[in-house]
Amino acid sequence: MSGKRPRQASGSAGFTLVEALVATALMGVVLSALATVTAQWLPNWNRGFARVQRSELLDVALERMVADLAAAEFITPNRETRRPLFEGSELSVTFVRSALGPNTPPGLEIVRMAETADRQGPALVRTKAPFAPSAAALAEAHLADPVVLLRSPYRTVFSYAAEDGVWKNTWLEARQLPSAVRLIVRDAATDRTLSISTATVVHVQLPAECVRKDRVRECGRLQRPDGATSDPSQASADADARPSPRP
Repeated sequence: MSGKRPRQASGSAGFTLVEALVATALMGVVLSALATVTAQWLPNWNRGFARVQRSELLDVALERMVADLAAAEFITPNRETRRPLFEGSELSVTFVRSALGPNTPPGLEIVRMAETADRQGPALVRTKAPFAPSAAALAEAHLADPVVLLRSPYRTVFSYAAEDGVWKNTWLEARQLPSAVRLIVRDAATDRTLSISTATVVHVQLPAECVRKDRVRECGRLQRPDGATSDPSQASADADARPSPRP
């Protein structure tokens, strides 16, 4: 019985070493080109995504601040004081509003939005505390639950206006709340005012008892932005007493 010889492999089957090396080199060229394109495109995409994210966070923070300031209420620290609890400066504002939020008991709360500094730089932080009438309600308040509203590169500057529309950098020891609060957003690096800056109207400027009074004088004298006091009812009476111009 004679054995059969094994067939020899055809010379065209499989890849040669040279073909494998050429394919590997071509793959390296393709991967290198893709890496170059990605390296140029990915940083721009990351910067664009970060810019969009910062804009969304800024919009949410401004909406939160506008809603808080618009809901400020005329609340005095105690019965002996007729001035509302409201302190405003360029970098902070403190006021009283109705408590609102999940798992929040009904009542009033003191809200402060102030710029502080931490390891990441300046930040606008919102804190709150339950309101309790006392001789030093603001000094005795234990502000807690900090929430970061804005961080660098954004900084917020507050300003305040009375009914005459004159803007002031501070609002302290006034007999009424400001009629409007302006939020100026600036770039911390260039100090440039951004177009997203806005303003909000405070819904309440006088105590609720003034609604039942016929004359504003019975609610107390109002303070003008220049620090002086004025009596709107007396001004109205003087205007009525003046002779009308002849036709």
